[in-house]
Amino acid sequence: MKTLAKTSEAVHADEKLSAYGTARSTAKGAPLSSDELRKIDAYWRASLYLSLGMLYLKENPLLREPLKIEQTKPRLLGHWGSDAGQSFTYIHFNRLINKYDLNAIFISGPGHGAPAVLSNAYLEGTYSEIYPDKSEDVAGMQRFFKQFSFPGGIGSHSTPETPGSIHEGGELGYSISHAYGTAYDHPDLITLVMVGDGESETGPLATSWHSNKFLNPITDGAVLPVLHLNGYKINNPTVLARISHEELEALFVGYGYTPYFVEGSDPQSMHQAMAATLEHCVLEIRRIQDEARRTGKALRPRWPMIVLRSPKGWTAPRRVDEHYLEGFWRAHQIPITDVATNPSHLKVLENWLRSYKPEELFDHAGRLIPELKTLAPRGNRRMSANPIANGGLVRKPLDMPDFRDSAVEVKKPGATLAGNVPTLGNFLREVMRVNMDRFRVFGPDETQSNRLEAIYEVAKKVWMAEYFPEDSDGGELAPNGRVMEMLSEHTVEGWLEGYILSGRHGLLNSYEPFIHVIDSMFNQHAKWLEKCNELPWRADVSSLNLLITALVWRQDHNGFTHQDPGFLDVVANKSPSVVRIYLPPDANCLLSVGDHCLQSVNYVNVIVADKQVHLQYLDMEAAIEHCTKGVGIWNWASNDQGVEPDVVMASCGDVPTMESLAAVALLREQLPDVKVRFVNVVDLFKLVPSTEHAHGMTDREFEAIFTPDKPVIFNFHSYPWLIHRLTYRRPGQHNIHVRGYKEKGNINTPLELAIQNQTDRFSLAIDAIDRMPRFRVTGAGVREALLNQQIAAKSHAHEFGVDPQDITNWQWPF
Repeated sequence: MKTLAKTSEAVHADEKLSAYGTARSTAKGAPLSSDELRKIDAYWRASLYLSLGMLYLKENPLLREPLKIEQTKPRLLGHWGSDAGQSFTYIHFNRLINKYDLNAIFISGPGHGAPAVLSNAYLEGTYSEIYPDKSEDVAGMQRFFKQFSFPGGIGSHSTPETPGSIHEGGELGYSISHAYGTAYDHPDLITLVMVGDGESETGPLATSWHSNKFLNPITDGAVLPVLHLNGYKINNPTVLARISHEELEALFVGYGYTPYFVEGSDPQSMHQAMAATLEHCVLEIRRIQDEARRTGKALRPRWPMIVLRSPKGWTAPRRVDEHYLEGFWRAHQIPITDVATNPSHLKVLENWLRSYKPEELFDHAGRLIPELKTLAPRGNRRMSANPIANGGLVRKPLDMPDFRDSAVEVKKPGATLAGNVPTLGNFLREVMRVNMDRFRVFGPDETQSNRLEAIYEVAKKVWMAEYFPEDSDGGELAPNGRVMEMLSEHTVEGWLEGYILSGRHGLLNSYEPFIHVIDSMFNQHAKWLEKCNELPWRADVSSLNLLITALVWRQDHNGFTHQDPGFLDVVANKSPSVVRIYLPPDANCLLSVGDHCLQSVNYVNVIVADKQVHLQYLDMEAAIEHCTKGVGIWNWASNDQGVEPDVVMASCGDVPTMESLAAVALLREQLPDVKVRFVNVVDLFKLVPSTEHAHGMTDREFEAIFTPDKPVIFNFHSYPWLIHRLTYRRPGQHNIHVRGYKEKGNINTPLELAIQNQTDRFSLAIDAIDRMPRFRVTGAGVREALLNQQIAAKSHAHEFGVDPQDITNWQWPF
């Protein structure tokens, strides 16, 4: 096709950095016959025509008449720059799927280039199967074009509406980690992932190249990354496209890959080079896996990867009005932006569209001609139809042990000590034991620090790199491990997302102050789930479970930088259809919540629980009842039975619960006739009106617990204004007085940290006295005594470095 053939034109003094000219490649050979070459090039032209049509056309989809302004979209939205290279790679991999019967999916890192993925889904027939109105004919093609980036249609990324996609790519940086997440425990899968060179400048992407050190060639599948060097971002060069060839090769050798280069713009030679290179990489993957599986030795190979250097906006006009287009940043988004106001540019667009020769590619009815249709794989071998990319289709439920078997015995509330998270660790060990093919635990470097080391009794940490003798002394490393640790919250979160979106189950544990690293990743995943819930063809996937520990109230030793419980504010912003927040007060409640979350689907479950030893309050049956309700009155801690309380003391979170209970004890000891109701909240969204969240209470239910008119002293784990935000529509919301973290603290004792934020027992009891009318005067002496105790406790901490023993050894006295 004449318009695709470009003359060699260097963009840099170093010819090796040019995206133009005859193909230059590491792997040699010309595996395509002349007929195969002709057909593949024609199929590629068909995908490019569809991609460009999506950007511009709402009518006249096959240009059966001259193009008119009114047949184009009034708002031009979308991205062209990466489409040709992505589609080029996709189509060549289709040949290998057919030749070797590969099980493969495609991840588009530059997800803005969705036209490349959408066009191939349409050509493969998958799109029309899922959306029958986007049929394989002229009328269906018109609807297919019009919907793209159009009100009432679909977005311009590889959104959940895109068949075969598990990765939107709207926020860049996660394609590699998502790809590896799909490969773990899918031994026959090859995940082909296109990595944008702009995307490669992000921190998460740069770190995720190390995922190959965690890929076991015996039990896992493979990832084939294709770094797409098209040279430009929105209007800047990309770093990796402007460093020397030798430096780029050294970078990926240093990451542990064998890089294969395919560079140029001449379609005929580029087709042959890409065909030879991809085939070489597939055969190398199979050789690595066959050898490991034959010998049983899970060594770490140098996995292949490809560097594809092609022009930005490949196949666009090189210049328009003497301005560079193809091969320059102007091709990144909409290449020609003024077709509605510039008739000559409308003609340029029409000529460009016609250069793909759609009349040779589609028949009179608008269908892809039969000889090209045969190039696509069949059935589930189509990357757009692979059930792994609709992970709920292949998901098997967890075999769940009985969480009651891990229970802590509680004979008397507030008298037994146990580790909350360590108890959960015992349960996770048993979950792991019976789900060794579908469940993994992820974390940055903290599984043992977070007291989940019981898991190591059945599954070690994955490690494919070198071993030292000392590793046998508590290193807990193994090639066939099930715990995934790397000191990058981004990477482990990406692994988990890819793992569950492709049909498996998992849990990520992280220190509370640093879970913020994945704020935007959580945000993107929550949005993905919300859209999936609107699509009946998307099958249910396992929930994303986040265990947040090493909490603010026990970061007194690490200081101010480690004190931040604000992730809950981020979570609360998301749609109530997809997020859940649980703050279990003790180990048995944590077990009940953990069991529920691991079996749930289509949510992000955030569980907040401290890893230190804490008082235990509820036996197993009481814990199940309490967690099932999500909020409840603890009668054993209350003395208002049959009468109106003077005050409601409420808590949410493990440390705040203990301090609230201690405050209740102080009030009842110092003011014997006071009537106190104690309320504990496990499920944070119970506070929201039932009209706003599926878990929310009605106003009647809310008032039955918190009363219509009594003061409520609410001790909260996180920032206090979140409770006010969740309850602002309640009729008695002005009675709710919240205490929580207020950005106060440094190197403190636990009680001193609480005192600085007014969440300690003394502050809470004083606040209650101040808000109960009948004790404002008569309780003055008690108030003064409590203030003196608080001052004494703080002085003790400053003198001895620890809290007084009556504080650290406190138990529920009644």
